[in-house]
Amino acid sequence: MSAKLGNGWQKRQFHRDWLAAEAVNLLDFFSLNAIDPAGGFYDLDREGEPMEGPKALHATTRMVHCHVVGHLLGRPGSAEMIDHGMNFLKKGHRDDKFGGYMWSLEDGQPKDDTKQAYGHAFVLLAASSASLIGHPLAKEILADVSEVLDKRFWEEANGAVSEEYQRDWSPISGYRGQNSNMHLTEALMAAYEATGERLYLTRAERIASLIIDKHARSLGYRVAEHFKSDWSLDNTYSGNEMFRPSGSTPGHWLEWARLCLQLWVLGGKKLDWLKDAAVALFKTSIDLGWDKAYGGFFYTLDWDNNPKRREKLWWPISEGIGAAAFLNAHAPSDFHEEWYRKLWDFAASNLIDQDFGGWMPELSEDLQPTDELFIGKPDIYHAFQACLIPLFPAEGSLTAMIMEENK
Repeated sequence: MSAKLGNGWQKRQFHRDWLAAEAVNLLDFFSLNAIDPAGGFYDLDREGEPMEGPKALHATTRMVHCHVVGHLLGRPGSAEMIDHGMNFLKKGHRDDKFGGYMWSLEDGQPKDDTKQAYGHAFVLLAASSASLIGHPLAKEILADVSEVLDKRFWEEANGAVSEEYQRDWSPISGYRGQNSNMHLTEALMAAYEATGERLYLTRAERIASLIIDKHARSLGYRVAEHFKSDWSLDNTYSGNEMFRPSGSTPGHWLEWARLCLQLWVLGGKKLDWLKDAAVALFKTSIDLGWDKAYGGFFYTLDWDNNPKRREKLWWPISEGIGAAAFLNAHAPSDFHEEWYRKLWDFAASNLIDQDFGGWMPELSEDLQPTDELFIGKPDIYHAFQACLIPLFPAEGSLTAMIMEENK
């Protein structure tokens, strides 16, 4: 670290207090009106008021995970949120007829009854997190979703999971996606920390090897999103703009940078390619994804490295902060510290909603609020973790590190 920068912001008490206060603000915003007494959690509008609509699996599970974090930190009220979410997982999303977890429900009935790897990854994360506090449903759900992932989704020959099925487990397509596998990597690490079962960690390493060491490395550390059933690249694919946008998504390069370092540490720092990949992924995301005119990361790029969707979303900034925090710990440099500060400056100036709370989810290219992709305020998960990851050692998942500090 240069004399000009001095000690990193993560070591400065004022910055740490600011991060903790913003984490509390996010918990408050996403808790006040979130509970639907009929089950699940409401999506919220900009002012934090409930919006009617389906309850999606990833939103339910992310709320559980984040409130486990809140509970571990000592936040009163988080236990009620965990109970509410875990009960909705078991009695709502869980498919008692065919097994697995349905994507969304509305008015207590299935809205989208497909079985998505993306959603099941977050069930594993929520159950792993809830098991750390001894929630009475956690052990059951953790065992159940682990079995579903193993028997329905995991493809041993490829070292990754398949993507999607009808409710009765009839295949929908031959599509294979990195997004679901990326989040499963995060969840598998959490399950390993919660249970000590090595298979979870081994599978996380295999997914990272396929998507990052094989494919991203060959593409100059640009992460390919879409693949065919044999895991050959499908760079012509165009699907759901929220979960499967065409082209490549720099925000996911940043997310993988942190996950690679976390996986490197959990694996005993034996796979040095993980650390090297994390450094390269972060730098490539800055070099190609950052808008040098207005700031912020372009949502997607085409394969000629030109902006494809120019919106600036909140979650790539959040993931960049988490990645920079891990890099400051394991590959310290002025570059990583400068970008840690620059990303927080951008978030404070453009994303944190000073009027109503929460973060603005989407900005136009010139940083004006827009709603091309998102309505209201999306769930707490990305911004909340961005606030807290820098406060704890970069040696594992957020939940595990909080527990370690509380011993």
